[in-house]
Amino acid sequence: FAQKDVFQLKDLEKIAPKEKGITSMSVKEILQSLVDDGMVDTDRIGTSNYFWAFPSKALHARKRKLEELESQFAESSQKKEALQGSIEKSKIGREDTAERAALLKELAALRQKKEQLKAEIDKYRECDPDVVEEMRK
Repeated sequence: FAQKDVFQLKDLEKIAPKEKGITSMSVKEILQSLVDDGMVDTDRIGTSNYFWAFPSKALHARKRKLEELESQFAESSQKKEALQGSIEKSKIGREDTAERAALLKELAALRQKKEQLKAEIDKYRECDPDVVEEMRK
């Protein structure tokens, strides 16, 4: 960003150790990781590879990311509001009353009875004539 110029790899291998204290052996690896992360642009012109990074690109990338995050936030806020409204609508008619409590208690008792009956049916399943017939076949 500081020089706002275009460089070749050999130029960067000379400049980086002097100005930034990066060993010349690791310049290529670091540069490749920056290219992979999209922080440095590269292009092949003829037989040479050129590398550059301008501050305006980083600024525009941050602006795009900010706009994207703001739109996601707005969508999430709308979803939250819709879900809150849905919760409020679903609460209508489900107020805790004595009648509702009695019905819920009855429902729980009936479910427990159903489970007991299923267990009893499973217990006598081997004496079922259809099952015995299947075993004979």
